[in-house]
Amino acid sequence: MKITLRELNEQDAATVSNAFREQGWNKPIEQYVRYLDEQRGGRRVSIVAEADGDFAGYVNVIWNSHYPSFREQSIPEINDFNVLIKYRRLGIGTKLMDQAEAVIQERSNVAGIGVGLFSDYGHAQILYAKRGYVPDGKGIHIGDRYASYGDQITINDDVVLYLTKILK
Repeated sequence: MKITLRELNEQDAATVSNAFREQGWNKPIEQYVRYLDEQRGGRRVSIVAEADGDFAGYVNVIWNSHYPSFREQSIPEINDFNVLIKYRRLGIGTKLMDQAEAVIQERSNVAGIGVGLFSDYGHAQILYAKRGYVPDGKGIHIGDRYASYGDQITINDDVVLYLTKILK
């Protein structure tokens, strides 16, 4: 299998959205149109992986993270990292992460990433730990705030632990 990486382009929005819809995930075309606009504006880099010419996954680098601690420290964030289920465990995710880290290393010696806390994120949790990412020490972040002792929360995609890695 030949794996190629490239930046997101105009033809990708429908292809990517449809590929995720086929596996039961809702990722609307508008999301990728926005990614392309932000890429053109220099606010993000969206990297697409193809396996033998077919869409397989993608990852983003956001230069000005929405996560307050990363934004305050100018830590670029690896964001919305996804590999189609049928292409997992083939090294595609590793190649995407390698490329995202290489892109970040052009501007920063630290990369940041967030990971969900429930089992849907188990493979990502393991991958990030194996790659040397460690918690940033701020605790659990929920939407727009940090969790505090005694909080009762609903576990969903907004409940995140943020991690960092020194690249140089």
